[in-house]
Amino acid sequence: MYVECFTNNGKPYLRLVQSVRVTNSSGKKVPQKQVVFNIGPLDRFDDGEPGYVERLKKSFKAGSPLITALEPYCHTEKPAEDYHFSIKEGSPDCFGHPRLFSHVLLERILEELGLNTFFSSYKGFTKLEYDVYGFAKLLLFGRLLNPASKSATVRQNEDYYEPVLGPHNPDNVFDTLDFLFANKDRIIRRINTNLVKKAGRSPEAIYYDVTNFYFEIGAPDEDILDEAGNLMEKGQRKFGVCKEERKLPIVQMGLFMDDQGIPIAIETFPGNTLDHLTLRKSLESSIDSMDFSRFILIADRGICNYQNLLHVSDAGNGYIVSRSLLKSTKKEQEWTYDDDGYISVSEDFKYKYRIVKKAVKDENGDRRTIEEKVVVYWSRKFQARAEQENKKFLDFLKKLQEHPENFRITAVQSKSLRKFFKKDCVNEKTGEILDSSKIRAFVDFDKVAEYRKSLGYYQIVTSELTMDAQEVIDRYHGLTQIEDQFRVMKGSLETRPLYVSTPEHVTAHLLICMIALVMMRVIQKRIRDSGGAPIDPDAYWSSGLNAQRIQTALNKWKVDLLPGDLYRFMDADDPDLKLILDAFGISLPQKLYRRAELRHIKTEIKVFM
Repeated sequence: MYVECFTNNGKPYLRLVQSVRVTNSSGKKVPQKQVVFNIGPLDRFDDGEPGYVERLKKSFKAGSPLITALEPYCHTEKPAEDYHFSIKEGSPDCFGHPRLFSHVLLERILEELGLNTFFSSYKGFTKLEYDVYGFAKLLLFGRLLNPASKSATVRQNEDYYEPVLGPHNPDNVFDTLDFLFANKDRIIRRINTNLVKKAGRSPEAIYYDVTNFYFEIGAPDEDILDEAGNLMEKGQRKFGVCKEERKLPIVQMGLFMDDQGIPIAIETFPGNTLDHLTLRKSLESSIDSMDFSRFILIADRGICNYQNLLHVSDAGNGYIVSRSLLKSTKKEQEWTYDDDGYISVSEDFKYKYRIVKKAVKDENGDRRTIEEKVVVYWSRKFQARAEQENKKFLDFLKKLQEHPENFRITAVQSKSLRKFFKKDCVNEKTGEILDSSKIRAFVDFDKVAEYRKSLGYYQIVTSELTMDAQEVIDRYHGLTQIEDQFRVMKGSLETRPLYVSTPEHVTAHLLICMIALVMMRVIQKRIRDSGGAPIDPDAYWSSGLNAQRIQTALNKWKVDLLPGDLYRFMDADDPDLKLILDAFGISLPQKLYRRAELRHIKTEIKVFM
């Protein structure tokens, strides 16, 4: 084995490799390089003195490596240990009971986020008699590894190498949800404080988006009114525009993420809350109190209006948001489609920009004049994607225009066509679906033409007047990655459907899912930073291993108790699991382990470098 320095995306990394002989397609034995251990980026270890890599190589050969994580791979004079034990037929030891060991890594992440001390201090302060941190850990471990109901998650306690909870009352899991709700903002601030201190969080950009989660219930929550009919409390589970197009009550969730893709905070809202009405309250509740240095808020067009944007800029921060081209003025559209002024990056991409003055109203209704940079661009890739995504509908419009008499317009198609109707054809009161033979007269095909023309064009506005236009575009594109995180929450973390019912427990459940996502992103970031996996520039936050593969790999990391109090790791050589272990510097030599050695593994895990 030997130490090798290699380059990944222009950055030098270190790894331990060995030469093995394999059989090629011709049946011949040929040498091949095999990675034994991904050490990490060179700049993490370089002491600044000349010839560090050569000194490291020599120290490894001498058996005293400069990097302690390499010590288990050094050849020593210590003889290999022989293990002696016996199992009799009929003994309970004939059956293995592998238990999860991956929670030791997850627990170390929680400790580095400061949640162990937070729960301990608040348990003492509030004089709780149950193990609130133990229940919280079970909820978080379960959400990451094997998502289930709250009661089923508590029953997973015995699935771990060392049970998380001692003797307990399972119903205390719901008391834990109450505790999480009551301390949501404090928990979020504690996580942020530790990420600032230990991981260097100081985001130049903060991303915000809204999604929703559905409940499999028949009716929405009713609002609570006083005797005079005044609103006292809004119901939370309400019918709204479900992102997954289910006709079920939903709850809205706003999510902030930093420029490394790690969640910052969440806020919950009734399901019928419009997206743009969530931003200001979310900022005031979470971000405004976190003392970040100046940042740029990046959000989608459905989130922002100028009351929100002025709230951001008045606090000394900036914004980059998209704006609907079809809802822009005719002059703005003409400027966008005019080839004059475009800078062609290639045949497939062009952009242009200008600085404009705009009169807007703030949250108090006062008129103010602001300056913005407007950036528009056209991408052949995005045009092709939009055409493909809307192909069925666009083909339908074309056929409808050519032969309207051949079509029966369904209710769904009528709804899709509504934005192309002329104003004088829709009966707003009855919602009447018109005779299909007459539909052509009511569809404004000029609007259809405008829609087709707009495909591939995007419009972005920003407060950053001096920022390069291409940087504005690149920063905005990072917003697409927050959608990937929503997919992780709805997929691997199984955030929905929600089975809790009270507003307090709904918020607590979503907080658990947010913290689980933080932990998942910490793991992905370590894999990415280790250089052990290729980096996808279009999915940078999730590069390395996706959430599903991480979840599968962590479920393989188990230990089995053998006679003589010896433990054997299961599947520690699984490629994905090994990638995770290497990223965190966890070395597992091929041997059997004693309990003290298992404890030592946890103490040696370094979450942040």
